Amino acid sequence: MARDNSPLRVTCEALWTILVINFEILRNFFRWLIPVERKDVSNEVILITGTGHGMGREMALRFARLGAKVVCVDINEKTNEETYKMITSDNGKAYNYVCDVTDRAAVMKLAEKVRKEVGEVDILVNNAGIMPCKPISRQTEQEIRLMMDINVNANIWFIQAFLPSMVERNHGHIVAMSSIAGLMGTPNLVPYCGSKFAVRGIMEALAVELQRYSKDSSGIHFTTVCPYIVDTGLCHKPRIRFEKLMKVVDPGEAADIIVDAVLRNYQEITIPSEYYYFYRYMYRLLPTAAITAFNEFFDTGVESHD
Repeated sequence: MARDNSPLRVTCEALWTILVINFEILRNFFRWLIPVERKDVSNEVILITGTGHGMGREMALRFARLGAKVVCVDINEKTNEETYKMITSDNGKAYNYVCDVTDRAAVMKLAEKVRKEVGEVDILVNNAGIMPCKPISRQTEQEIRLMMDINVNANIWFIQAFLPSMVERNHGHIVAMSSIAGLMGTPNLVPYCGSKFAVRGIMEALAVELQRYSKDSSGIHFTTVCPYIVDTGLCHKPRIRFEKLMKVVDPGEAADIIVDAVLRNYQEITIPSEYYYFYRYMYRLLPTAAITAFNEFFDTGVESHD
């Protein structure tokens, strides 16, 4: 059915849209001043990929301490078992699954198994990722394809596996790991930057699509996380000119920020959080030459691993 595009109708809709936009800007500002209360995740089923080490492990430990049932997923059976035991030895509730997140059939099989053995997933954290660091001309086809499969496609497979149930129950939360490299270009990380820009695009489009096609999606939330350099072992040679200003972040500190953002239903965050407004808005408004000057002055990034 065609929409009414009469001048009066369009004028009224335009005025209403302007009013809503300004209201949401003000509401966002007040939420920044006075954060919303944290939600209760006790007994919620939280599935996290890449829990064998780093931020994935740290998030799993923190959610378990909040009383959640944590589903640990990793391709490395040994390290994932270690995370599982760390949770259960602290009287937490955890479940251990080995899965190749790049294999869509394996993801769908995992989803069915989790439903039967644990229950419906309430919070999905797409955390698994890799980061080859070298100039684009030296990155192999195999490296690039594997990184895109893990960093991008795996997000889609898990969303397809768990979103329908969330929509049916009008209850759920999807978390995705982008990066500051998903907000700005960085040397030695060309494909990686592409993958992390893609993650942000997937999450933004998903929220818009759900709003359009679902009768009521008010109970479903999305959080996109954009960390700076986190000491997880992926980045072997960080290059930071001003280390006191732009320090490497500890995985535990990063996990604290992520968990807090999920509990408050924040839609997008950076780590550290004070980078958000600069990289999300101001940086993108700079002319190309100004961005170049900024990058040359701060000289931050990663050196090639070769």
